Amino acid sequence: MADVILKGSREKSLTRHHPWVFSGAVDTVRGKPGRGETVDILSPDGRWLARGAYSPESQIRVRVWTFDPEEEVSAGFFGLRLSRSIESRRAIGIEQAADAFRLVNSESDGLPGLIVDRYDRFLVCQFLTAGAERWKDAVVSWLERLTACTGIYERSDADVRAKEGLPPSVGRLSGEEPPEVIEIHEHGCRYLVDVRHGHKTGFYLDQRDNRACLARYASGRDVLNCFSYTGGFSIAALKGGASHAVNVDSSGSALGLAARNVLINGFDPGSVENIEADVFTLLRRFRDSRRSFDLIVLDPPKFAESKGQIMRASRGYKDINLLALKILKPGGILFTFSCSGLIERDLFQKIVSDAALDAGREASIIHWLTQSSDHPVSLNFPEASYLKGLVCLVK
Repeated sequence: MADVILKGSREKSLTRHHPWVFSGAVDTVRGKPGRGETVDILSPDGRWLARGAYSPESQIRVRVWTFDPEEEVSAGFFGLRLSRSIESRRAIGIEQAADAFRLVNSESDGLPGLIVDRYDRFLVCQFLTAGAERWKDAVVSWLERLTACTGIYERSDADVRAKEGLPPSVGRLSGEEPPEVIEIHEHGCRYLVDVRHGHKTGFYLDQRDNRACLARYASGRDVLNCFSYTGGFSIAALKGGASHAVNVDSSGSALGLAARNVLINGFDPGSVENIEADVFTLLRRFRDSRRSFDLIVLDPPKFAESKGQIMRASRGYKDINLLALKILKPGGILFTFSCSGLIERDLFQKIVSDAALDAGREASIIHWLTQSSDHPVSLNFPEASYLKGLVCLVK
C-alpha cells in the first residue's frame, strides 16, 4: 500500500476526523497509487493518521475511508458500512413516512463519493469519486444482499466526476431495468419519478420534510411554486388544502410529469397551472401585471459552484427574493431556499433581509429549514450541510 505524507502542520484536520486531504497538503507520495487505490496517510514525522482513496486528478487528493489503523478496506468493509447506513434509516423511522429516501449519504455515512437513493423497489446509485468507482462492484453486490431490491440503476452523470478524471456512467447495474416512471409515496402524497432522466437521481428527496412543513401553511392559499421541477411542493400544498397552485419551470418534460402527479393524487387539473418559462422573467411579468400570491416557494438550482461565484450567486438569490416579495400578498408566506453549500446560512439570511428591505416589506422568520433526516450531516464534515431554507411571514 502506498503512503501519502503530509506537509508540516497539515494534519490538524485529520486529527479532528475531517475526511478530506487536499493536494496542497501533500508533501510526498511514497509508491505509485492508481486512481481510487487505497493509501495510508502519514504525518510529517511518519505517524499513521488515516486510510483513504487516492485521486491523482482531483484537488481533494485523498478521501478517508477509515481512521482506525486496524480496519482493512476490503469488500467486507463496504458490507459493514452499508449495513450500518441502512440500519440508521430504519432507526429514524423514515420508512413510516415514505418509500423513497436516501440510504447512503456519502461522507456522512463513512462512504465518500457514494450516494444511494431508494425509490420503492429500486435503488439509484451515484459513484462520484475515484474511490467509490473503484469499489463499485463490491457496493452493488452488497446492496443486492442487504436490500432485496428489484433493480439497481446508476446515475453517475454529475459534473463532479470530471474532476476525478472519470467519464459519466449511466445504466442498469443489477436486476431489472427501472420503468419509465416509478410511483413513490410520501406523507400521503403520490409522485411519479423518472430515475433515468430526471434531476439528480430523479427526485428532490432532501426536501421531503420541507414539503410536509409547507402543507401545514397551504390551506386556502394561492401558491406559486418557482423552479418547480415535477411539482413536489405544489402537490404537498394541494394536499394541505391550497386553493390553487402555479408551477413554473424551464423544463417542459418536468412540467408534463407535474401534470400527471396532479391526476394520480385525484386533484382537479384546473387547480394547477403549469408554465414553462424562465423564473426571473416570469416574476417580472407577474410584478408588472400586478398578479399576486398568498404563498411563494423559491427552490432554485445551485447558483454557486465555486468560491469565485459567490458574489454572482448572491445577486441571483437577492433578485428572485426581491421579485417574489413584491408579488406576495400582505400576510403571505415565503418559502425560500439555497442548495449552494458555499452560501452560508448567515449570508443567506442577509440576502433575503436585503431583498425585503429593497422591496419595502417587513418579514419575520418563522422557521429555519434544512435537508431531510435521511441526508445526515457528520459533526466532523460540516460541508454535508448544503440545503438551507427560510419560512418568512411577510407583512
